[in-house]
Amino acid sequence: MKVFNSLLFLLFFASGCITNDEYTASALNQAKQQINDSILIKEVVFESEGVNLAGSIYVPKDAHAAVVLVHGSDPVPRMSKLAEFLANNDILVLTYDKRGVGESGGVYVGPQVGTNNISVDNLTLLAKDANAAINVIHQHDKDLPIGLVGASQAGWIIPIASLENSLVEFMVHFSSPTITTLEQLRFQFYTNGREEFWENHTDADAREHTENDPDKYQFKATDPKDSLNALSIPGLWLYGEKDIQVPVKMCMEQLNVLKAQGKPFEYVLFPSLGHNTNKVEPLDIMIHWIKQKTLKH
Repeated sequence: MKVFNSLLFLLFFASGCITNDEYTASALNQAKQQINDSILIKEVVFESEGVNLAGSIYVPKDAHAAVVLVHGSDPVPRMSKLAEFLANNDILVLTYDKRGVGESGGVYVGPQVGTNNISVDNLTLLAKDANAAINVIHQHDKDLPIGLVGASQAGWIIPIASLENSLVEFMVHFSSPTITTLEQLRFQFYTNGREEFWENHTDADAREHTENDPDKYQFKATDPKDSLNALSIPGLWLYGEKDIQVPVKMCMEQLNVLKAQGKPFEYVLFPSLGHNTNKVEPLDIMIHWIKQKTLKH
């Protein structure tokens, strides 16, 4: 198995935008790129909720599954390194510039501009973008099982998208919450970005604050368990025990409840990792798990 050691797919930043018309013209004139003997890259532009989103499809010679990559909260362009890694492992990939980022149209809404980043409206809109991408990749190859792969904020987006689109057959989450958006904010305010947080606090302490701290912002919470309870597709969550953005022990307990109800959900905890789980071992586990779930096709 080919392994890419450092895939910085959580925190890519956009260098600027061009208009949809400019991009469409350049995309139509751009030839297909070939990054090696077995992977072809096709540039695509597709519409979602009134804007054009720009992306790339990575096509291996012998794909056994297809995935769409779903962004975290930051202004993330298409995740080329992760897409190449997946394609090198025989997975067809569509990755696109997030709404309002890079060459995609629309308005980026992120944590830098307020808590509307995790509003119900914004998460629902981003789920619709993911579903538009799912439909594009399905048209490219209608025989492949399709899944969603994402990190962090994608933990709220992927369940919404999966519930709305019957084409989604599996999902993989890197450091993604199963708690509500309001609970997530409480935990993050409590850890306050302190890398040494877990050296001085217990899981019980963190749980108490996550469940009971007063909210600094008032908005309707999104609870991914609402969608997860209605889903029957396989799901994999990959967590780092030292995470200071997601209370992973709470999330694993919630997943255990769902598993006890018969949901085909699994998780893996990495004691030495934090929120960034884009490391060799988690990536290897993801590839093995996707193959295990899809080779039956």
